[in-house]
Amino acid sequence: MGNPILFGIISLTLTLALGIPASAFAERLGIMDVPGSAPHKQHARPTPLAGGILLSAALLILVATYRSSLNTDMLVVTLGAGVIFLFGLWDDYKGLSAGPKFAGQLIASAILIGFGVQVRFMTVILDPGVVHPLFSQALNIALTLFWLVGITNAMNLIDSMDGIVAGLGVIASAFFWGAASLADQHALAFVAAGLLGICIGLYFWNAVVVRFFLGDSGAQTIGFLLASFGILYNPLNRAPESSWIVPIMLLSVPIFDTSLVVLSRFRRNLSIGTGRRDHTFHRFIMLGIQPRSAVLAVHLMAIIIGGLAFFTLYLSPSVALAIFTVAIIGGIAFLLWLERKPSLDDE
Repeated sequence: MGNPILFGIISLTLTLALGIPASAFAERLGIMDVPGSAPHKQHARPTPLAGGILLSAALLILVATYRSSLNTDMLVVTLGAGVIFLFGLWDDYKGLSAGPKFAGQLIASAILIGFGVQVRFMTVILDPGVVHPLFSQALNIALTLFWLVGITNAMNLIDSMDGIVAGLGVIASAFFWGAASLADQHALAFVAAGLLGICIGLYFWNAVVVRFFLGDSGAQTIGFLLASFGILYNPLNRAPESSWIVPIMLLSVPIFDTSLVVLSRFRRNLSIGTGRRDHTFHRFIMLGIQPRSAVLAVHLMAIIIGGLAFFTLYLSPSVALAIFTVAIIGGIAFLLWLERKPSLDDE
C-alpha cells in the first residue's frame, strides 16, 4: 500500500501541471461557458469548462500508475466516476435535458451496485426474521441510488461561484481521508488523499487564477466520488448505530444548499432546474457579506460540521445521535430563516 501523503502531493502536482493543457483542450473543443447564455451566467468573458477534463485526466493517470494500491471497490468507483464525467462533458458541450443527465447517473450508480458497492444499512437494522432479506436489499438499492444521484446533483447545483465546489471537495476528501485512516480502510484513505490533492489543484485553477470553470463534468464527478466514499466508509471499530451519520454530516453543506434551492423554487412555482441566484452563497451576499467572504463562509460551515462529525465517532451512539438530531433541527431552522431572506434575483 502506497503512502497517502505522497499520493496527495503527486495528485496536486499533476493537477497543477495539467491545468493549462486541459484549459486549452476544452477551448479547442468549444466546451465554453458563454456569458449571458443563462440569467445567472454573468461572468465577463467566455470561459473553458475544463474542470472535469483536468480531474478525470489526473485521476486516470494516477489510477493507472498506482493500480497496486487500489482494491476492486475503488476501481469500480473510478469506473462509475468515468461515466459521470462523460455525461457531464456531453452536457458541458451540448447542454443536456434532465433525462439524459439522470440516465447517466443511473448507469454509473448501477455499475457500483452491480459490483457490490452499495448501502447495507437496511440489512443491518431490519431483523431478517421479521423482514424478508429481499425487501431489505431492495431498500438498500433504493437508498444507494438516492444517495449517489442526490449528492452528485447537490454538488453540481451548489456550483454557483468560483471555488465553492473545489473547496468543498478539499474539505470533504480531507475528512474522509482521516475517517478512513482511523477505520484502517487503506485503499479508501489512499484515494481520498488523491482527490484531496486534485481538488486543491482545481481550487487553484478555478478560484485563485480563475483559468476555467468546473462545469457539470467537474462538479458532478467530485460529487459522485465523495458520495461513493460515503458508501464505502465502514468504521468497523466504531459504533455502527451512529457511525452512518458521518458521511451525511461531511456532505451536509451541499445537502443544505439543495434543500434551500428546492424549497425556494417550489415556493415560487419555478422548476428546480431553473438557473437562479438563490443559493446559500447568494443569500450570504444579500446579508451584506462580500462574495469572496461568502465563499469562505460556506467552506467554514463545512469545516465546522465535518469536525463535529469526527467528534461523534468518539461518543456513545445515543449521544452521537442526539448531536446529529440537534444539528438537523438547527440546520432546518437556519434554512427556513435564510429562505425568508431575498436572493439576488429577488431584488
